[in-house]
Amino acid sequence: MEYSPDLKNNHATRYLAEEYERLEEERVSSREAAGDDAVLLEMAEEDDVRISARQQELLADIERVLNREKEEESKPKALVLEFRAGAGGDEASLFASELRDMYMKYAEGKRWRLRRIDDMTIEIDSPAAYDALRYETGVHRVQRVPTTEKSGRIHTSTASVAALPIRVKPKVEINPGDIEMEFTRSGGAGGQNVNKVETAVRLVHTPTGIDVRSSSERSQLANRLKAMEILAAKLEALAIEEEAKTHADLRSGQIGTADRSEKIRTYNFLQDRVTDHRLKESWHNLPKILLGNIDPIVEALQMAAAGGGVGAAEDDE
Repeated sequence: MEYSPDLKNNHATRYLAEEYERLEEERVSSREAAGDDAVLLEMAEEDDVRISARQQELLADIERVLNREKEEESKPKALVLEFRAGAGGDEASLFASELRDMYMKYAEGKRWRLRRIDDMTIEIDSPAAYDALRYETGVHRVQRVPTTEKSGRIHTSTASVAALPIRVKPKVEINPGDIEMEFTRSGGAGGQNVNKVETAVRLVHTPTGIDVRSSSERSQLANRLKAMEILAAKLEALAIEEEAKTHADLRSGQIGTADRSEKIRTYNFLQDRVTDHRLKESWHNLPKILLGNIDPIVEALQMAAAGGGVGAAEDDE
């Protein structure tokens, strides 16, 4: 890389940049002091070689620092989980809420900061959250007898989960002209003051039709920033899904490329087990799992992904 005085504006590279400039001043001073003296000129040339070598070392150090910063910026700082009821009517809506509560309990057990963006969207504010839950995207299926079913018939319902990374620096650029924005009053229990001011924000990305709402923050500006973060995460997820579909032959052997249409897991209450169809592995004690004890599932998925992937999800029930 080439040296730039702008490197002094970055606190992480300032010292290295100042040392580079000090050496450059030393080089100039050595040459000026040598004048026409042959011996001093030879010494100046030796200094020049030493200084150039040290400056190259400094530039290499600066490049490593900048690359590390770039890598840190690209890592998710938080995770948004979005839940939607699928097939199954009221039972599907109930299951979507149960999944939301399961992940909330899991996050609370990890002591991660948690907040609700809206009723079916939560944010987990921890860099570790995305690494843990990134493979939860997809269709979750439940098989059980609903409490309202008098004949004892087993119902199958579905709900989808989307795990969206919130990054310090989004990977996608959003054209402000592509966004429609509206403000409404945030809902609050008991007629609190939050209802009296239009702080809730709704964004619509017109090219894709993606709709994002945020009402968890206290100010309109904060909700707008939060909604923009979620929109960027959704657009990133959309781009990943489209890329995965383009390379469908590779996708079948990988974890982490699921979209909302791919069934990844079944929760079978009659058999008291959860089956992940990508791993072809099951875990028992469903009540405990729904209380947020999903570490064995999370760890198995992480190990499989680190090992290069597993087979595609299959309907084995």
